[in-house]
Amino acid sequence: MGQVIGEAMVNLLTVQNFVFVNIGLFIGIIFGAIPGMNGNLAITVLLPFTFQMDTVPALLMLTAIFFGSNFGGSISAVLINTPGTNAAAATLIDGYPMCQKGQPRRALDMALVASTVGGLISALCLLFFAPQISKVAITFGSPEYFALAIFGLSVIASVSGKSLVKGLISGGLGILLASVGIDSVSGLTRFTFGNLRLYNGIKMLAVLLGVYAIAQMIGRINKTEAVAVSELKEIDKDDHITKADVKKTLPTMLKSSFIGAFIGAIPGTGGAIASFIAYNEAKRCAKPEEKFGEGEIKGIAAPESANNGATAATLIPLLTLGIPGDVVAATLLGAFTMHGLVVGPKLFTTSGPVVYAVLIGCVIAQILMFVQGKYLLSLFVKITHIPQDLLTAILVVICCAGAFAIGSSEMDVYVMLAFGVIAYFMQKIDLPPVPIVLGMVLGPTAEANLRNSLVMSGGSWSIFVKRPICLAFIILTFVLIYLLKKGDAKQRKATDRFMKTEQED
Repeated sequence: MGQVIGEAMVNLLTVQNFVFVNIGLFIGIIFGAIPGMNGNLAITVLLPFTFQMDTVPALLMLTAIFFGSNFGGSISAVLINTPGTNAAAATLIDGYPMCQKGQPRRALDMALVASTVGGLISALCLLFFAPQISKVAITFGSPEYFALAIFGLSVIASVSGKSLVKGLISGGLGILLASVGIDSVSGLTRFTFGNLRLYNGIKMLAVLLGVYAIAQMIGRINKTEAVAVSELKEIDKDDHITKADVKKTLPTMLKSSFIGAFIGAIPGTGGAIASFIAYNEAKRCAKPEEKFGEGEIKGIAAPESANNGATAATLIPLLTLGIPGDVVAATLLGAFTMHGLVVGPKLFTTSGPVVYAVLIGCVIAQILMFVQGKYLLSLFVKITHIPQDLLTAILVVICCAGAFAIGSSEMDVYVMLAFGVIAYFMQKIDLPPVPIVLGMVLGPTAEANLRNSLVMSGGSWSIFVKRPICLAFIILTFVLIYLLKKGDAKQRKATDRFMKTEQED
């Protein structure tokens, strides 16, 4: 083992590797920060250029793009209320309100620190615990996946605002949207209305761009966000992260990072699910004075730690079992294969020095991301100084280009614009947009695994209570909903008492 590690360090510690890691991080951050782009697109575009590269620098650059894009998604989420990636959807809930308060740099610094902590823990789990974690993940069958999806959907209770019913309506809309297209089991079309362009379904990123970006742009054009814009221009003199912020959020970051690592190690999940579950957990444990949804710093620390905690962890089932954990892992599977590495149980014995060089490089990449992010963030914060009319026009163009880039189809642009209008009117009647995202992320997982589970049991629902892990997730779902609503009630009472005291004074 010592000899393998020694050879891995020789393969890793070269100037060429460090250069390509930094290039990958930079490209990833840029692609992640642009709405409609993502790390998978960047990896796919650059994959052909790695054909002539050595194995280690090529794989390090591609994995660095993955890590950088996950952090980059938080930049647009904080600054313009538009998640650059699906995994950053939970970050904007508290990130953008903090930006509105005149603290964009503090919010981005927190996102960077949380991303680094989550990424480091994920990379260390990949390095030291990959076989052990994969053994737990491999025990998951369809019933466990269904229970996990239901557990994730319970997050709707925490992001529904004042009305759980309205949150359920929005979540139901998201699940309905996810069902559009050809049913993978029966082969029948659902809700396509005879339109061939809908056969492949509605792209979640197009809906995300419409719900968060276009709706906001419509609001600005109609001057409904005039107050928010004026606040955004007034940068707080104390706009930076402090040691007290790090100390306050450290337990949340550590817990969320491990949540992300565990969720990421389960094939078919990913950063988006992990971030919402971590956000839900952080809100459940919140103190009365911590107002999630209004610019609470823990509301940034939790999802960013979780979604970056899931990054390297998604490679665990890929490298140990040959099972890609998400779309990006599937693309990286092609990269590993292209460079002559056969992923699976024998990978660590047949290609040990190369694999460990990549794994140790993943740890180093997280540190370099922190250093690079510290220098780049000062440039990104300047976005807040751009005249809002000009910024609105630029963002609309970027969003249209990003929506078209999803599938090279103008249909995705139409979907984005349509849901921008829908979301704008949803805001007028206080229907929360976040549950739509949850429904689209978790709806297909819940549906597919529910059907598979019932096939396994011959139509008996008892399968969900006979399997211990499945039953534990179901019980945990109801417990968390109860505790969360109880916590919300306490927080509202505390807020009412505070407001009453302020009025008396």
